[in-house]
Amino acid sequence: MVRYCVTFIKLEEKYKMSRVGKSPIRIPDNVSVIVSDTNMVTIKGPKGELSQQVDKDITVMQEEASLLVKCFSTQKRHKALHGLYRSLLSNMVIGVTQGYRIEQELVGVGYRATNQGNTLDMVLGFSHHYVFQLPKEIKVSTTAEKGKNPTIIIESIDKQLLGQVAAKIRSLRSPEPYKGKGVKFVGEILRRKAGKSAAKK
Repeated sequence: MVRYCVTFIKLEEKYKMSRVGKSPIRIPDNVSVIVSDTNMVTIKGPKGELSQQVDKDITVMQEEASLLVKCFSTQKRHKALHGLYRSLLSNMVIGVTQGYRIEQELVGVGYRATNQGNTLDMVLGFSHHYVFQLPKEIKVSTTAEKGKNPTIIIESIDKQLLGQVAAKIRSLRSPEPYKGKGVKFVGEILRRKAGKSAAKK
């Protein structure tokens, strides 16, 4: 019994901090970071500017060319926030320097997509069009090459917003499991089902 107690204590000491949160975030030369008194972190880069409000129990500090996220508590909630904010700030650095891009393809006869600025117009096999006004932080373009499925390309420096918009577009006509018709991510592998005719054989 004592042996198990000792093992438990050693494991608790080993994982008392988030392994993700402990990793420093490298700051490129063309990126500036400002941490306000209210724990608002603003990151500026060549592609734009992003801000993130950080929980008061998490400390963000800059040391030379690295950004450090500190947590001084072993509470479960604080350990979760430690890794969360480190990931969010890392995504912001990548966003203002490289940006993010998601490609979605429309699979189905007669499916098509066009855009006028940030207004996306889609035909997804229904009796009506879907007209989707994208946020100004999102850049959208569409392609329709012969022999290929129509493609929607969305780009942004905000990874979280980009993912939400992509999920909303996909939800308008999620791929069905038999023929795969619908809106899917480029490269996405769908779990397919056999039809009734295949089951009878």
